[in-house]
Formats: sequence, C-alpha cells, structure tokens
Amino acid sequence: MESFFADYYERLADLHRMAGEAIAGLDEAALDWQPGEEMNSLTVLVTHTAWAERYWVGVMAGGDMVARDRPAEFMAQGQTAVSLQTLLDNTLTHSQQTLTGLTIKDLGRGMASPMHDKRPFSIGWSLLHALEHTAEHVGQMQLTRQLWEQHG
Repeated sequence: MESFFADYYERLADLHRMAGEAIAGLDEAALDWQPGEEMNSLTVLVTHTAWAERYWVGVMAGGDMVARDRPAEFMAQGQTAVSLQTLLDNTLTHSQQTLTGLTIKDLGRGMASPMHDKRPFSIGWSLLHALEHTAEHVGQMQLTRQLWEQHG
C-alpha cells in the first residue's frame, strides 16, 4: 500500500477504535437511546457511519457496487455492541482492501455518484469526505455516550 493510503488507513482505523470505545460495554437500551428529539442513537450513528464509509470508500473510490438503504440506516435498532463492533470491523477491513488497490494517480479520477444524481466526485474528494464524515459522527458517538452516562 502506498504511504499516503497507509496514512489514510491509520487515521480511519483510529476513528474506528474511538467508535468502538463509544459503544463498548453498552446494552441494547443504551445503544438505542436517543438523547433528544430528532437526535440519533448510537446504533443509528454506527450503522450510518459504517454504510456511508462503505459507500464513499468502497463504491466511489473503489468502484465496488453495494446495495445501500440509507433511510434504513436511520431506523436501525436492536443491535448489540458486539454486532455493531463487527459492522465497524468489517467496514474497516473492506476499506483497507480498497485502499490497497489505489495509487496516487487514482486520486484525480472521477466517478459518477449513483446516490447524487450521477454527480461526479473524484476519488480524492470521496476519500476525504469519508474521513471527515466518519470523524464527525464519531464525535457525536462520544457525546451521546457521555450523555447516556449522565442520564443513567
């Protein structure tokens, strides 16, 4: 793997580690708890984050077609911390496999997004968006965990 992609993977893996810490040891009630109206539970945040990463890294950067039901991500519930961690682990493994197949020259290449009216995004943009999107939601996971602990 080229050094840029190895560095990218290291940052992504660190975010996955932090997401795992946010859900570790919680039961289903805690994972499905919403801190307020129109706010997401940890289950929703993990599910959406994993599928969004799979889309931006796997589909848009790697050309791997996957069936994604984005609205269903926001209705996810009834998962265990173990099943959510498995989703995160599988997603990270898939991202690593995708990154292994990329070169620096690929970063400028574009692909039409099936979810955005065929709007083109470069591979570089897609990877950066995946990283920023994951980081944003990991922050939300950490805050939701803190709110749960204060709530309980």
